[in-house]
Amino acid sequence: MTNEYTHNRPGAPQPIVGFHRDDEGEWVADLACGHAQHVRHRPPWFERPWVVTATGRRRMLGRTLPCRDCLAAGDSD
Repeated sequence: MTNEYTHNRPGAPQPIVGFHRDDEGEWVADLACGHAQHVRHRPPWFERPWVVTATGRRRMLGRTLPCRDCLAAGDSD
């Protein structure tokens, strides 16, 4: 699924399957491929207001993010 978060960003699109916080309290998206990606809301650099609420994160489950780790490994499946 193409969406505003994958448009024009390098990486293999992977669905979000969950979220967790890292050691510093930052939100991280768990991707279907097994990799993870930080999802920060730090305006004006990162505009992701959905990440600050449980409802917002829940709505993003199944949406895709570009996985640069998959792109680097060449396994876009």
